[in-house]
Order: sequence, then structure tokens, then C-alpha cells
Amino acid sequence: MPSAIGHAAPALALYPLFRSRTPPRLWLLGVACAMAPDLDVLAFRFGIPYEHPLGHRGLFHSIPFAAVFAALLALAIFTRSWPGASRLATWTHLFLATASHGVLDTFTDGGLGVALWCPFDCSRHFAPFRPIAVSPLGIDAFIGARGLDVLVSELLWVWVPCGVVAWLCIQLRRGLFPVRRV
Repeated sequence: MPSAIGHAAPALALYPLFRSRTPPRLWLLGVACAMAPDLDVLAFRFGIPYEHPLGHRGLFHSIPFAAVFAALLALAIFTRSWPGASRLATWTHLFLATASHGVLDTFTDGGLGVALWCPFDCSRHFAPFRPIAVSPLGIDAFIGARGLDVLVSELLWVWVPCGVVAWLCIQLRRGLFPVRRV
């Protein structure tokens, strides 16, 4: 898995796409959603093995989970009105942020794969190209040369591509919704 820092990149790259419809405080929630699936490492404390559907990179890393999780959050958020944000825009942003986690993990060079379609199909998948160095699970293991290798790998394979996506989204918005000067 990329580090928690690396998982924030796709959520932040969505900003140009949603900036006019999404309140800034929702961006923090989007970043939290992008990181949240890794809370499944707590399953180890309950004796749930890695390869179990509820284990690491199982259900909580899946696309169906991202859709349901985003829907529940969007419903919870919209108990009151948020100016400038629609329920659909909120759901879309939170879904894409959450789903990015599992998809990004398929590009790492370690682990047992990601159950992208769990609970409908619990088989685990990797992307055909796996350039991202897998991050160690503990903070102690992250500090040092291994953590530096992970951060360099994420800079090259996560942050730079997300920066390009953000730039392309800005260009797309400028083309579709040009700013009118008064």
C-alpha cells in the first residue's frame, strides 16, 4: 500500500473538478475517506487473517464499499444544507476519494492483492504494472531507509501523476467553463 500521505494525493487531485461545488471542509473529509480503508489493519488485532474478506485489502478496499460508504456519508452530511454542494457532487467526490485507495493499492509491489469487487467477488487483484513500493504497516518500520524509498516511489508514481490529472482537470474546466471577466 502507499503510505497515508500517498493516499491523500488522488483526493486532492480531484479538487479542480469539484472546486466550485464542494465546500473546503469537505476536502478534509475526502482526504480522510482516501485514507480510511487502511483502518482494516485493525482486523489483525481481532485475529482476522490478511487473506480473509474482512482482512487487510479486503472488503474495505473494494469499489462497492466505497460506493456505500460515500452514500452513507453524503446522507449524514446532508442532514443540513451545505451551500454550493449538491448531494450528488458530494457522493461523487467521496466515492472517488475512497475508491482511489483500493485502486492505488493494486499498483504496489507487495501484499496479496486487493479484493476490488468484494463482497460480490472476493478474489484479489493487482494491476498489470506495479511500480509503487509497498509501505510497511508500522510507523517504526516506516522511519529510515525503507520509508524514504516508499516516499520517493510515491512522489514519482502517485504525486506526479495526480498533479498531471489535476492540471488536466484545470484545463478541462477552463475549456468547458471559461471564466468570464467583467
